[in-house]
Amino acid sequence: MENKIAFVVPTKDREKDLRLMLSSLVCQTRIPDQIIVVDGSDPDIKFVINEFHELPIDYVREFPPSLSKQRNAGIEKLHSDITLAGYLDDDIVLESDAVENMLAFWGEADTGYGAAAFCITNAKSPAGTRIKQLFCLDSPERGKVLPSGWVSQLFCSESPESGKVLPPGWVSTSGNSNQIIDVDWLCGGVTVWRREVVDNYPYDEWFQGTGFMEDVDFSFNVRKKYKLTLVANAKVADYPHPILPERYILLGKWQIVNRLYFVRKYSDRGLSITKAWLSSFSVILLNLTLGLIRADSNRFRCALGNILGIGIALTDKNRRIGGHLK
Repeated sequence: MENKIAFVVPTKDREKDLRLMLSSLVCQTRIPDQIIVVDGSDPDIKFVINEFHELPIDYVREFPPSLSKQRNAGIEKLHSDITLAGYLDDDIVLESDAVENMLAFWGEADTGYGAAAFCITNAKSPAGTRIKQLFCLDSPERGKVLPSGWVSQLFCSESPESGKVLPPGWVSTSGNSNQIIDVDWLCGGVTVWRREVVDNYPYDEWFQGTGFMEDVDFSFNVRKKYKLTLVANAKVADYPHPILPERYILLGKWQIVNRLYFVRKYSDRGLSITKAWLSSFSVILLNLTLGLIRADSNRFRCALGNILGIGIALTDKNRRIGGHLK
């Protein structure tokens, strides 16, 4: 049976981004069978949807916005014949054959696979990776969930030099490679899931607002039963907005509070609350160190948020923190 694919697109006050993303879907060699835009904008931006009559778009209004809640609301609107459901961030732009190549993977995938992610080709390796590894906050192997709850990132390498050895976990997107790599977690806004997964695994709405770590939580939960993978030749680009300077305090709180919640939730899966607490103090030291080395005030804001987050975790471990970073 031929797969039918749908995408849930949560959005909030991103008229230009949403228009660009939908334009890239218009140009696909294989048009999706359903697109569900879940709008949390104020005011709503339904008028953007009306510009794309050639796409099979269903519009859902979900306000006030929260990423996990919007994703769950979108999944509820899936047509009964959809077999694959993906989540796309509104700042993603797909290459013209991305959907076709993703469907080609699923056409041959064994039933052990629960999810496959598009390959973000313009992502850069974040600065400070080696320092983070010294603090046990990262791993040289990509796509891993560490016992502390920290994760190593997912990257693709575009057209590597001839003979160049890629770091462990990197995926070459050169040529027509259909190379895949299995991982412990996947980014929430570029991933396609089997229908049976999204029918049985909702996003945890404890994560509010932008939803820091909500994708790690969701995919790590699915990973217990299914394999997760990254498909090299299903390519997209990501054009995220910068975090507002004053919101780095919020990010710092989330780095502590959301990660401790995640580790407690999966303590039976090899995650360690002791290591999570140690990493909470390590990340303060890391942010202060990088703030001094780079004269980066945002790192100091993040460290302040970390300290406030520790206070919250000590006094009310079940407290949820909402807000938006951008």
